[in-house]
Amino acid sequence: MRVLFIYPNLNAQIGFNYGVAHISGLLKKHGIETHLLNVNEQVDYPLDLARIKEDVLRINPDVIGFSVVTNQHKYAVEIARDIKRYLPRPIVFGGIHPTMVPLDVMQEPAVDCVCVGEGEEAFLEYLTKGSPKGVLNMGYREGQKVVLEPLRPYVDLGALPPKDYDIFDFQRIIDTKDGWVGLLSGRGCPFRCTYCLNHKIIKMYKNSGHLPKGYIRREGVDEVMGEIDYLLSHYQRIKMFIFDDDIFTLDKAWLREFSEKYRKLTNTGFVCNAHVRFFDEEVARCLKEAGCRIVKFGLESGSDNLRRNVLHRFMTNREIEAAFGAAHKYGLHTSAFVMIGLPCETKDDIMATVRLLSKIKPGRFRWSLFFPYVGTEAYDIAKARGSIDFEKMKRLDNFTDETCMNLGEEANLLVDKVQHLFCTFVNGYAEPDGEARYRELVDHIEAAERSSWEKEKKSFAAEIAEMDKLAVEQGRLHYTVKFNRFMGVRSDWEDDSLSA
Repeated sequence: MRVLFIYPNLNAQIGFNYGVAHISGLLKKHGIETHLLNVNEQVDYPLDLARIKEDVLRINPDVIGFSVVTNQHKYAVEIARDIKRYLPRPIVFGGIHPTMVPLDVMQEPAVDCVCVGEGEEAFLEYLTKGSPKGVLNMGYREGQKVVLEPLRPYVDLGALPPKDYDIFDFQRIIDTKDGWVGLLSGRGCPFRCTYCLNHKIIKMYKNSGHLPKGYIRREGVDEVMGEIDYLLSHYQRIKMFIFDDDIFTLDKAWLREFSEKYRKLTNTGFVCNAHVRFFDEEVARCLKEAGCRIVKFGLESGSDNLRRNVLHRFMTNREIEAAFGAAHKYGLHTSAFVMIGLPCETKDDIMATVRLLSKIKPGRFRWSLFFPYVGTEAYDIAKARGSIDFEKMKRLDNFTDETCMNLGEEANLLVDKVQHLFCTFVNGYAEPDGEARYRELVDHIEAAERSSWEKEKKSFAAEIAEMDKLAVEQGRLHYTVKFNRFMGVRSDWEDDSLSA
């Protein structure tokens, strides 16, 4: 049997899909041949239906599986419809979007069935049986009716074979990402943030009789070391590992063992995600001793009211300051993730985020525009308030260029200003040397009406460039956009090889 995976990931950062890698590894273990079309212009595979047709016909798969996120669903449907015109093969949609809205996805005639939740065992069983009927986690049609089978228990990570990296032409991805390699050592998160999908996934599994406590799983440290050793011995030019676990610092005992064994295995640096409520000086010391270069924290907003009552991010600014203080004490470069354009966000909330960043002074910060993912509580909140421009939402394929949220003219205008000039706003409120160059400009930008802002955007940018140049010449600490258009990096950062 031959399976073709198609992973649309257009107008977005280069992605390595852990789900596809896990499923492909399991299928290969059972003698099933697998192929992948990684549709992403950054790996020289744009959305070209003629090229896709040529590759699909050359591979001639028995089954075609798509991994789909919400922003890419429209592209997946476009490709699937075209394939159906020249190759009558079963098409299965899996991934987070079909998991959230399987009935909506099944309204598309080109989609024969969906895989809901974790797909390794389900997809293998479907292929083995030749039918989705009775296969847990699968959805399919019986006449005009869509049948959704119950969910099977959470996958035992220890029972899965190694991820299939080769299916992704992995050396090319490494080189395209300048040596940065993603890793995933576990699944699940203990928090229920409204903008994330964890709460919905847990509820779905609970409805099928599975307790939430099984959701958070971690591979053993020795298994993780084995995977790292494999990557280092099979691929070249790896400069940095990025652990994509939701919260890498969740289990201190695991982290202590990891720290000891990692530094014995390699001196390759790594990056990880942390949570301010699972971070203290002991954790910072473990990470530093292991070779961690950057520790990333999701803050989302500087407004305690918005974090608590809208996002369900139950952390205080004092806890945030303490976590960043501990990381900085041990010489860890910190990264803060924030969002703007959030449901119910006001001008004061946006400026609270700017003020928090200026106070904690992370090594870098990344910003995104809130996207209301279907199936999340945040989507429901935004929809109930009439804050979503649904036509614009359909057009968006990332969360960095534009927002589909309408928060009222005052907040909308400030979102646009901060999105384009975030570093300048933070510089204006930080001003570590007591000078007010940036602050004076920020006050001018804040006061500008819509028409003035649109007219003066270019002149503001030119003025900021001169101010940044002068700050460099005078050795004054400041943030500038670096590595990508939605990242601000502190000027005392010296290692240009670390870009993620």
